[in-house]
Amino acid sequence: MKSICVIEDEESLSDLIKMNLELEGYQVETITHGTEAFLQAADMDQFVLVILDVMLPEVSGLTICKEIRKYSKVPVLFLSAKGTTQDRIAGLKLGANDYLPKPFDLEELLLRVQILIEGVENQQEQLNNVQIGEFEIDFSSYTVRNPKTKFETELSKREMELLRLFFMKQGLVVSREEILDELWGDDQYPTSRTIDNYILTFRKIFEKDPKNPVHFHSIRGVGYKFLL
Repeated sequence: MKSICVIEDEESLSDLIKMNLELEGYQVETITHGTEAFLQAADMDQFVLVILDVMLPEVSGLTICKEIRKYSKVPVLFLSAKGTTQDRIAGLKLGANDYLPKPFDLEELLLRVQILIEGVENQQEQLNNVQIGEFEIDFSSYTVRNPKTKFETELSKREMELLRLFFMKQGLVVSREEILDELWGDDQYPTSRTIDNYILTFRKIFEKDPKNPVHFHSIRGVGYKFLL
C-alpha cells in the first residue's frame, strides 16, 4: 500500500485529510509538530508523497522541506494559508513540487495528490527501461549490460544517480553546480576532478570512441550535455 506523510498542526484538518486519503486507498502517517517532522526528514523516502503545512509550530514547513531535500526527492505538496505569488515561489524554490493555498477543496487536493504520485511513477518506469546505444541500464540493480556482447558491469550508487540526472536532463546542458546540488546537497563537495572521473567512466563503457564522445559531451566552462 502506498504511504503518504501529512505534516499539519491543525489536528481537525489533519484528521480530515487522513480520512479522505485512506478512503482513496492510501496509508497515512500524520505529524503535528515541526520539530518532530524536521528530525524525521531523513526518513521521508519511505513515503510516496509528503503533504506539508508551511506554518508549523517550532520549525517551519519551509525549513523542513529544505531538510527533506538533503536526503530525498519524494514529492512535496505544500499547504499554506499564505497564497501569494511570492510565497508559492519561495516554496517551489526550496524543492516543493506543488503548492495549494488554504482553504482548499478536498477534491482538488486528492486530484493533486494523484497527479504528483502518478508523475513520479511514470518517471521511474521510464527510467527503469532505458538504453544507451546497445547498453541496457537497470537502475534498480545498478547494472549496465550489453546483451549482444554479454558485457555486464555494476556502477556505484553515485554513478547511477548521475546517469539518472543526465536522462532527466537529456539534451540540456547540466552545470557542475547543478550536479553538486543534486547529488551531494549540503554534504562536503567533491573536487571537480571527481565528476570528470565519472564522465570518463561513462565514456569508457558507453562510447565506441571515448575521445570522440557521442553521448557524454563536455561543455567547456559550464558542465556537460547528455545525448542519446
